[in-house]
Amino acid sequence: MSVPADNDALRRAGAVLTVDLGAIAANWRGLRDAGRANGRPIDCAAVLKADAYGTGAEKVGPRLAAEGCRHFFVAHIDEGIALRNVLPGLPIYVLNGLLAGAEGDLVEHELTPVLNHLGQLNAWRAAAQRYNRALDAVLHIDTGLNRLGFNQEEAQVLINERGRLRGLRLALIMSHLAASEEQSNPVNGEQLSRFRAFVRAMPGAPASFANSSGIFLGPDYHFDLLRPGAALYGINPLPERDNPMLPTVALHARVLQVRRIDAFQTVGYGGAWRAARAGRVATIALGYADGYFRALINRTHVHIAGRRVPVIGRISMDLVTIDVTDVPETECQPGDTVEVLGPHMSPDELAEHARTNGYEIMTSLGRRYARVYVDNPHTDEPAPESEAQTPASGDQA
Repeated sequence: MSVPADNDALRRAGAVLTVDLGAIAANWRGLRDAGRANGRPIDCAAVLKADAYGTGAEKVGPRLAAEGCRHFFVAHIDEGIALRNVLPGLPIYVLNGLLAGAEGDLVEHELTPVLNHLGQLNAWRAAAQRYNRALDAVLHIDTGLNRLGFNQEEAQVLINERGRLRGLRLALIMSHLAASEEQSNPVNGEQLSRFRAFVRAMPGAPASFANSSGIFLGPDYHFDLLRPGAALYGINPLPERDNPMLPTVALHARVLQVRRIDAFQTVGYGGAWRAARAGRVATIALGYADGYFRALINRTHVHIAGRRVPVIGRISMDLVTIDVTDVPETECQPGDTVEVLGPHMSPDELAEHARTNGYEIMTSLGRRYARVYVDNPHTDEPAPESEAQTPASGDQA
């Protein structure tokens, strides 16, 4: 396949990343409907941190808003500011919370901090007093991840002293599952029990607990707002099963040169690959500067015209070499492109080769790629069924 020449950016590109906004929207609908299947209305948010997991938050956000999404999460304040420019009027929550001195930025851009400890709560209350207005806030309760969030002692302080929230509008109570992709892990039930106890003690605000994998733990985990991230972008939320989500990205890199080599010649830095026979090697415009990890040395493959082709030698900053000895010469010429991600190689599969996870593959997608956005209709959208779990001891509400 040759790079299209009807667009300057595509013509000049070493590699092209195609993002299917329609597939992302279909994934969101499927996840939303998993909650609605429980017999009561449940909202479904979208996590757009890390530039929507590498797919482009300023494109994905408006597309999901058009689909009906009304709640969006980012990690950093600057991510929220950028998103606010394309999502006027909709709630945007900043997961990392309130940084000292950033109160004015949050107020100016109508961003809601996810408060993670009493210090952030006190600072946000003080901001509400300075601005002489009630400010929205989210309480993040740590139920077992031991990362961000009010610990159990601080959570008890909030229960005992509701006055600490005076001047704030409690928009949401949330927590984060530590092992939701492991459906039989007892930690899930333990966290659920702690979260339920806090929600019961703090009535009046909606609650959010289920991330992408958590949605599949069943209705006990759904509460009022689902909070998917990775699954929106096609990453498998059920690692031990077939992926229920639609793929959302494809990556094609251009062939720069094809050369013949003799048997026993080495290829690339350090001679990390040696030819067992005479053959042909192609060099493609892709490297670790584009998020194609050095750990993939001699461990993965790409596809040319549907043919599996091994990646050979060290991954360079800008270049990757592939063994095209068994590919007909007419199918691999300079200017042709190679499928790096697509129907034959998912981000999860490439992640397994790189000994990482699909999240890192997606969020490392390079800025040097020419990006093409398509919005394909997907009437065969995923319709994941959430699996009801037998509540762990103490989880009955």
